[in-house]
Amino acid sequence: MIHDRSIGSRLFTVFNYVFLTLLAAFCLLPLIHIVSVSFSERIPAMGNLVGLWPIGFNTYNYERILATPRFLQAFQVSVGRAVFGTLLNMLIIVLTAYPLAARDQFPGKEFFKWYLVFAMLFSGGLIPWFLVLKELHLTNSFFGLVLPRAVDVWSILIMANYFRSLPPEFTEAAQMDGATHWDVLVKVFVPLAMPMVAALALFQAVWFWNDYFDGLVLLKDSALFPLQTYLQTTIMSRQAVAGFVNVDPSLLARFSERAWRAAQIVVSSIPILVVYPFVQRYFVTMRLGGIKG
Repeated sequence: MIHDRSIGSRLFTVFNYVFLTLLAAFCLLPLIHIVSVSFSERIPAMGNLVGLWPIGFNTYNYERILATPRFLQAFQVSVGRAVFGTLLNMLIIVLTAYPLAARDQFPGKEFFKWYLVFAMLFSGGLIPWFLVLKELHLTNSFFGLVLPRAVDVWSILIMANYFRSLPPEFTEAAQMDGATHWDVLVKVFVPLAMPMVAALALFQAVWFWNDYFDGLVLLKDSALFPLQTYLQTTIMSRQAVAGFVNVDPSLLARFSERAWRAAQIVVSSIPILVVYPFVQRYFVTMRLGGIKG
């Protein structure tokens, strides 16, 4: 491999490193600030004196979070929603993408393809969506947080294109050995498409974890709130914070509403921050494939 060692090339490389470092810093600074606030004492946090380092370091807010049953319950609901929703989404994505990508035609294939595209581009709106879910008895239900978003047409089309890009020799070789379509999908296509499956699974999990709107619209029972819906209600409503403090008035000397909310945001971000590094490598290998040997 020939490297360009000219002065212009070196300056361009330095500029790229500096620019990307600054860009990464701008992305991380808000997160570092929130973490610092969550570990700070009451007066600096309330006085907006905390920068990128905690003032009066303490873990009081995190101790209170772990002692708040509603927060832990909402956290469990979000975990269950993200896991169950992602598994269901990926099952539907793979099972729908394979026949759309298969070279064997089936009756109505073009109709189903354009039907999915039409459904992706147009929707009935919020009110018809809510009325349909109400008639299906999915309001105020855990399944109402998962089933309405179970079919992600955009991901189905991406997966179908990925399946279609795989060399046909894989399918032909498997069928010559007597493999059925199910065998081809499970034993050939899915293993080859694991980078794409992992990347799309991460997108689905992040969406389920971050969504709060469905909980606000569909749920009446606060015990069913996912974490983001719970955080939205507590951040927008001072009654939840006041009720928390009124449990023990002596906590007022240490309690900071701003630091407590910052700690909740940090805790709610931990699962995605933990999972992302393990899946990130698949973004680089999404287009890898081919016949070896």
